[in-house]
Amino acid sequence: MITIFLQAAAGEGTMMPTLVMMGLMFVGFYFLMIRPQMKKSKQEKNFQSELKVGSRIVTTSGMHGRIAQIQEDGVVIETLSGKLKFEKAAISREFTQQRFPDNAPETK
Repeated sequence: MITIFLQAAAGEGTMMPTLVMMGLMFVGFYFLMIRPQMKKSKQEKNFQSELKVGSRIVTTSGMHGRIAQIQEDGVVIETLSGKLKFEKAAISREFTQQRFPDNAPETK
């Protein structure tokens, strides 16, 4: 049984095609998986740093509300049931411009 593996391991040629193929796979993974994830992470951090009081937002759990206060360790969100404190990372997206265009600033 071991002789079969030894015969298969003894190859002719060099390791160059294998190394080139591994390099191409790494480049493919970078452009298809790593780079888009880094871009999305940068957009989320930028969005979280630009939060303003009065913006209507949605949390990752689906809670809709308006930002009442911005603190160092989180955000106080005013909902119909009261005020709740969330982490900034829990805010999924802003709805002020999408759902309420009359309150959004005009862009030209």
